[in-house]
Amino acid sequence: MDKDRSLPKRPWDTCREVPIIEDEQTPWKMIRLLQAVSLCVLAVLVFGLALCSKTSFLLLITLSSEGTKTLPAEQKPVALLCIGCSLIASSVLLLQKSIWKACYKSAKVPARKTVALVLFFEFLVSLGAAILTIVAMPHLDIVTNVTILNGVAVLSALLQVVSQCTAKERNRFLVPSITAFILILLGYILFLVLYVMKDPTDNKMAVWVGLAVGGSFLVSLNWWKNYLGLISENSSSDFLKVLCKDMKRGQNILHILSSLLRIAVTACVLGAYVPLAKMDWDIVQSIPSRETRIVAITIGVQLISSALCHWFAVAACKMHALRRCFILPLYLASLAVMVLFIVPVIVYYQDYRISLNGTASVNFTGYCSVVVDGRNYSSTGSVFPQLVLDVTHTLCFLDMSKITDIGILTGSAASWWLGLVLATVHLWHLSLYRIQRTQDLFIRRLYEGAFLEQSLLLNTRFDIQTTEKRKQFKPLDPVKVFLCATMWHETYDEMMKIIISIFRLDKYRPRKEGVTSDVTFEGHIYFDDAFKDVAGSQGRHVNEYAEMLVEIIREVYSIFLNIDKGLFQKQQQIPDQKIVRTPYGGRLVVNMPHGNSLVVHFKDKQLIRHKKRWSQVMYLYYLLGWKVATKYFKRWGKGGDEAELKREFQKEKHNTYLLALDGDTDFQPAAVMLLIDRLKLYPLVGAACGRIHPTGSGPMVWYQKFEYAVGHWLHKTAEHVFGCVLCSPGCFSLFRAAALMDDNVMKKYTIKASKARHHIQYDQGEDRWLCTLLLKQGWRVEYSAASDAYTNAPEEFKEFYNQRRRWGPSTMANIVDLLGSGTLVTKRNPSMSRPYMFYQLFSMASSILAPSAVVLMIAGSLTVLLDVHPSVALVLAMIPPAVFLGVSFKIKSDTQILIAAIMSILYAFLMMMSALAIVGNMVKDKTIMTPSSIFIIALACFYFITALMHPQEAGLIIYGLLYILCIPSAYLLLAIYSMVNMNNVSWGTRETAPAPGAAAAAGAPKPAAAAPQTQAQKAKSSFTQFFTRAKCCRKLCRRGSEEELIVNLQNPNVESAEPETLPRNTIVENVRIPEAEQKEEELPTPYICPNQCWVTQLQSLSDDMRLQEDTLDQDEEQFFRELTTRYLEPLPADTKKQKKMADELKDLRNKVYVTAVFMKYYDDAITFIYFICNAFWLMTTFTLQLLETNISIQVPKVDTNLQFTGEYMYIDPLGFMFILAFALLVIIQFIAMMYHRICTLIHFVAFLDTEIKSNTQKQKQVKDDEVSDDFMFPSLLHRGHEEGTLV
Repeated sequence: MDKDRSLPKRPWDTCREVPIIEDEQTPWKMIRLLQAVSLCVLAVLVFGLALCSKTSFLLLITLSSEGTKTLPAEQKPVALLCIGCSLIASSVLLLQKSIWKACYKSAKVPARKTVALVLFFEFLVSLGAAILTIVAMPHLDIVTNVTILNGVAVLSALLQVVSQCTAKERNRFLVPSITAFILILLGYILFLVLYVMKDPTDNKMAVWVGLAVGGSFLVSLNWWKNYLGLISENSSSDFLKVLCKDMKRGQNILHILSSLLRIAVTACVLGAYVPLAKMDWDIVQSIPSRETRIVAITIGVQLISSALCHWFAVAACKMHALRRCFILPLYLASLAVMVLFIVPVIVYYQDYRISLNGTASVNFTGYCSVVVDGRNYSSTGSVFPQLVLDVTHTLCFLDMSKITDIGILTGSAASWWLGLVLATVHLWHLSLYRIQRTQDLFIRRLYEGAFLEQSLLLNTRFDIQTTEKRKQFKPLDPVKVFLCATMWHETYDEMMKIIISIFRLDKYRPRKEGVTSDVTFEGHIYFDDAFKDVAGSQGRHVNEYAEMLVEIIREVYSIFLNIDKGLFQKQQQIPDQKIVRTPYGGRLVVNMPHGNSLVVHFKDKQLIRHKKRWSQVMYLYYLLGWKVATKYFKRWGKGGDEAELKREFQKEKHNTYLLALDGDTDFQPAAVMLLIDRLKLYPLVGAACGRIHPTGSGPMVWYQKFEYAVGHWLHKTAEHVFGCVLCSPGCFSLFRAAALMDDNVMKKYTIKASKARHHIQYDQGEDRWLCTLLLKQGWRVEYSAASDAYTNAPEEFKEFYNQRRRWGPSTMANIVDLLGSGTLVTKRNPSMSRPYMFYQLFSMASSILAPSAVVLMIAGSLTVLLDVHPSVALVLAMIPPAVFLGVSFKIKSDTQILIAAIMSILYAFLMMMSALAIVGNMVKDKTIMTPSSIFIIALACFYFITALMHPQEAGLIIYGLLYILCIPSAYLLLAIYSMVNMNNVSWGTRETAPAPGAAAAAGAPKPAAAAPQTQAQKAKSSFTQFFTRAKCCRKLCRRGSEEELIVNLQNPNVESAEPETLPRNTIVENVRIPEAEQKEEELPTPYICPNQCWVTQLQSLSDDMRLQEDTLDQDEEQFFRELTTRYLEPLPADTKKQKKMADELKDLRNKVYVTAVFMKYYDDAITFIYFICNAFWLMTTFTLQLLETNISIQVPKVDTNLQFTGEYMYIDPLGFMFILAFALLVIIQFIAMMYHRICTLIHFVAFLDTEIKSNTQKQKQVKDDEVSDDFMFPSLLHRGHEEGTLV
């Protein structure tokens, strides 16, 4: 009993500093409420739209019926024409969609036998639908018309019986299928008895009844494909198997041919029946306005409601609301239509009987002859009573006063409806994946407008389920995810975020021996430049950042290991971990608390090439080349079956993913699972990225929050919907191994930058270049808005400008690369169409002309503020950026940034004053119909509505004010800075100085004596020393930040002071840290380090996590040596080569990107073409403004009451075209955003319903005499992130 009461190791040190672990900031209650409301709204929409579709279609049939008077007899062809439109509407939509897919995706031609068989069935189905609805149903009563459409399930029920009988096991739905078939046949029998036996001598009615039965039987052939696959699986017929594969392979061509055939058959039946019925088509051209409105509204409601009902029904299935929002609403729709038609008939009949006051006895037959058929046609008055009487007229053929007729009619209707219910009862037990593709959920691509509910229910996939138990849904293959984070000199807080995120994932999906999980994880951290030389040591040591990482891992491990332990419960000790010497440096292998592994690779830049892209090459070849591919070649070398090995290899590549992370990324496990969903069920998706949230504080971060939001809300969604995402950011993206290992991807990613353009495209934006390689190879890149990740953003103006200086040219270079290979990309990649490439071309042109657009905007502001002529304002607006451009070629980058910062503040004040002036003029002139007013109001409304569509991020709209004020800085000054400093290929962020004494240790020559400092340089040096000492103090708390330096290839001579380049830079100033110099002075000369190598150094850090040295496998060691020799050998410092590269970059800086679209990679580009394009635009606008009386668009001004004020405003044609182009771009992006929002909601609701609920907080009852553990250790689950969103 007392043995469990062992004291902790340090009982006096039980207080803990617990970081944020759980995502408690996400409002789960609100999300659950949103889910419930969404499902309720969806159910109502499906039910209401199905009701509208069926009601409007039956009204068209009633209007075309003989004897109805709402539409005169000579105008019946109009109603018949509308019925035909309802039949072919879905075929027209399918034709358009199939032509699009055949042109831009797949256009494989099926075999002739397949085409003939499919077209034969399509001919029968279209012929049956046309005969049933156009010829037969106008002669039947409304009750029969409502329910006979349920009888189209007759052959589906029969095929269900056949497919289940061919299966080897007994099936649980065999009896319901047989019963459904019998009930539907019973309905037809009762229908024949009611109509044929009513008057056996009426041959014409017998013909209508026969056509109705025959037509419905032909329509029931519509869903034969739903059962062909199941029958072929259990059949020995090779023909059926080949037929199924051929239909799937050439479905686009088959859909085009079948749609054309359906349209032609419907047109032929309609065109032949009208003359045979002695009607004239000429009446269509002279139909009165009242009847036109009735028919137009009815057919409009029918077409729109049918299309929307199909779309929302598909959404219901994908949201895993199959029962609540799909099956039940569609079942009830037929009953509701019946009530909607019959109740008014009964009410009108009863009102008529009451109006007689008992003076005469009347039955239904008398009511029909006196009121219904005896009424006169009136072109005035309400339409509703006329429609009710027309519906009543269809029932007058039957004697509703006889219980026999009512019983037979009710029996046939009930039999058909119950038959449909039993034929689709298997849908209640249909299993779905979390993200279910429409083509796997529904057999036919679209719907049938004439019988919407029946087509949706019968078109849903049919599965055979055994009687013993519900058929186990075949799960998807398990996937393996490698978490690959690259680190360099991250701070304590940044490292803590990524380590906690990895340990969260370990707890979320624990790995247990003998248990197969749907997802397994393995973490890898690649630490760049982790080693340093220490005087008196026999081997190299890891630097302070690597030590900090090991300490953080120990700290986080202890927290997660004892996270559920009470105050007086025994705390578990961290098990021993492994430390391994490797050819590239060293490795720390951590077995996390829940079984998953985390490997930290410490890279020594003297042994292996450094920088981020080469770390990515290292883990690509290690994880995919060594751990995935090598084992199959070894098995093949031992005599393994080649075909089987190839199949297994392809399968593993397809189900292996790499999650690329930065060293400061913070994410939740749900975000990773949502990305995995995209790759699991869409085989052509090679990469998927999430929603990146910048974190930090200060105005620069506020600006970036809104900038990131707009980029994700609009730009990324438009790319996802209309084509592919062009950049999957390396801070949080999931890649498929099969895509990375494809031709011209991983291999090409290892190319060294040998030309100036290579530095810009390859090294300045490696994540965008990797996506470019994937897109060129035909893989799709997607964006998941529900996958949230958080990463630190630059907080200083200088750091922000340097980061964007790197991103801007790289972005443009990769887009130019894609556009230059447009023909190849559109041919290989089914998601990249020519219209989408044109959209990207237009977007890039807008980016290029953004500086001139900002100048024009500033000119407009000056026109408002100074009340000067637009041409004078344009000249004034051009002077500051022109001067900034000119002096930027002569001054240092730091000075450029200082000038840009000052100009940004002045421009922000100008923007604010202009906005206030525009608002004041709107109030003063009492009009909003001015270009500036319209632009500001439209832009504000657009961003406001967009923010409302993202409710959990709507607060970011506040930062939109700062974003507007910073437009001149971001789109004008930053563009100038980026183009001028294109020769600077430094990383721009997280820069640091070389270690003191490194040059001397390496035997490098000493730098030349420093020149005497000026007063400004002395002041700058003093400030540098002050901030350096401040950072040293912060390092004592392990939360210090790094010294940030700017790297510029304009000064290559500095390289002589440092023989090796730093991990993120090309050439760095040799700055000595005073703190380090002081330490060197304090050290005695004969110094002996207590830790002789990095292994003993890490082992001595802490006793809580003991590190046992282990050895590396010989084969793996040989692999790393060969990998280093072939791809990752450290690059020697070559001053001449670097100076040559600097000159090439300067030369490239003086060339332009636009010409590269038409020329091959800048070879013959014209100097300053980038700026000349903007200058050309500005000069053209200036010229048109001078000639505004001759060349301008005259627009009348109106006041707030939209009354003409007598004045005109003049807009130059170029400005007008620019505004139109901007408006078109905004509309396109807004439509894409709306569609993507709905898809995100569908995915997230499905995720909530299907994901395993782990980490559930247990409610514990605390007795009066007990103290809750949360009293002493507040639960981690009550802590939250500063912000979070999953929707």
